[in-house]
Amino acid sequence: MSSLESVRRPALSAEVIARLRERITSGDWPVGDRIPPEPELMTQLQVARGTLREAVRALAHAGLLDVRQGDGTYVRAVSELSGAVERLYGGSDIGPVLEVRQALDLQAARLAAIRAEEGDLAVLDDALRRRRAAWDARDFDAWITADWEFHLGVADAAHNPLLAELYRNLSGPVRASVADSWTDPGYQGAAPAGHEDLLRALRERDPAEAARQADANLTDTHDWHAVRSPNRPEQQASRPAAEPRRQARPS
Repeated sequence: MSSLESVRRPALSAEVIARLRERITSGDWPVGDRIPPEPELMTQLQVARGTLREAVRALAHAGLLDVRQGDGTYVRAVSELSGAVERLYGGSDIGPVLEVRQALDLQAARLAAIRAEEGDLAVLDDALRRRRAAWDARDFDAWITADWEFHLGVADAAHNPLLAELYRNLSGPVRASVADSWTDPGYQGAAPAGHEDLLRALRERDPAEAARQADANLTDTHDWHAVRSPNRPEQQASRPAAEPRRQARPS
């Protein structure tokens, strides 16, 4: 990994913040990784300990870094928005996330049915192929990655950069919402509705059917969580009850 360039003018915390943020947003420091220790960063940036700590505190407050006493500082998110999402809904409270996905997923599906290019469809097809193979192999990490890449790929296929960026910032909560369901009885991670059926609607350039498939996936996701946590108020109120269609747990 290349070293950070030193600050060439009087050290300002804003410039140090910008240098650290660049490493985070570029992926040089991936989410979940520990950043280099203080002495190393001080040497690379040629700044005092106080200036560096001020910058780290600012990024921690913004949600990008997680300072763990006695353990180091870890990357928590790649943007202020994703950091805020992680702080608010990164745990088990999936109801608000589903409500936001209701807006984003359906509109992304409609737009993708109109705007998706052959390259976009090939990306989605590959993600679904890897999703099914990972499910059959009981490879959770590969499955959740492929599943998320499919949904993100639909957002990218809408060719609306703002919509896609908003969707990317839901990565943590969406992935966390399925992580504890892997071994649940009835869990079915290869159901076609909202996935293969959605891709078929995109190929057929059918915005209404694409949106219906996206809605079917979210309805089943909501119903699954409602069954698992029947007494939680957000599961009771976040959307109307729907008739069950299959024994499956979508994503």
